[in-house]
Amino acid sequence: MGYEIDFLPVGEESSGGDAIALRYGNLYGPRDEQTVIVIDGGYLDDGEALVEHIWKHYGTGIVDLVVSTHPDRDHISGLRVVLERMTVKKLLMHLPWSHSAGMARAKTLLSYSARSLRAELRDSLQGASDLEEVAQAQGVPIEEPFRDWTSDDGVLRVLGPTEDYYRELLAEIVEPDPAQEAKKSWEASIRRLLASIVSEALWTETLGESGETSAKNNTSAICLLEVDGRKLLFTGDAGIPALDHALVALEADGFQPGDLRFVQVPHHGSRRNVSPSILDRLLGAKGKSGKVGTAFASVPKKNPEHKHPAKKTTNAFLRRGYPVHLTQGAKKWHHHDAPGRSGYSTSIPEPLHTEVEDDGNA
Repeated sequence: MGYEIDFLPVGEESSGGDAIALRYGNLYGPRDEQTVIVIDGGYLDDGEALVEHIWKHYGTGIVDLVVSTHPDRDHISGLRVVLERMTVKKLLMHLPWSHSAGMARAKTLLSYSARSLRAELRDSLQGASDLEEVAQAQGVPIEEPFRDWTSDDGVLRVLGPTEDYYRELLAEIVEPDPAQEAKKSWEASIRRLLASIVSEALWTETLGESGETSAKNNTSAICLLEVDGRKLLFTGDAGIPALDHALVALEADGFQPGDLRFVQVPHHGSRRNVSPSILDRLLGAKGKSGKVGTAFASVPKKNPEHKHPAKKTTNAFLRRGYPVHLTQGAKKWHHHDAPGRSGYSTSIPEPLHTEVEDDGNA
């Protein structure tokens, strides 16, 4: 079987997102010998672009599976366009109000008192609620992407989160600890004051172990696609603890570092979402000068705040044999045993940067 993975560009300035289309099977044969999947849809305009891309390059208006990794607007908004304009057989998305009384109460406020909700909570619920409503209107069945959900053909598997871990994260979203929030704000201010430029090399790594991301990002569905023994990992915006949980599931099946042919760099290349120890378990030890696999990062066209991507992060992937290709306003295509495409040229990955941004959090 062959496969092809398309990362469409999302975002201009600092705000990026994910809009991913893929298909696998006999890509030279008829549609019924192929499976088409969409993972996240970016903003509304990106959903339109996904629909056009699938028609043009996959030659179909039928999507077998749509996956919403988590309800951030830069991931979920465009999926409503995919559901409305294409025939979608199944939708994978979390229904937070089914797992948290606090989320259920907050959902009831959306229709008449949305302003009373915290912005993060409101946006999460609104995106998920809107997508559920569209799916119901279109008659698309919904299943939730918890660990060990597996597609009927066994090719796609969800590695995380578990339902228990998801409930823990929902509790943090509904009722964040004020002391922790204040500490994070203080630490962020200190990091900005300490920001500087430091040197890195093939063996010199300044990426730290203590990166943190939001509870909402850690709810991301982490998906493994395995086609003819080739493992391809999609991470959404998952952070270190979420990736650790997924790795436990992978390692229980005999996974070895470096087994991946393709990996999505989490959260658009943020240095808060990965650590050396996580990457060692996932990709292998640092110091590799040759290529082991391919990494894609969906990043905005510009990166004025040096976050998406962080050079520390792209360096960390590269020194483990996974050069990172960035969207930055352009489509990126990874493929195996797939028909050629006119107008596409060889992508050039990020080099090893010898000077990287540092915030004192190594």
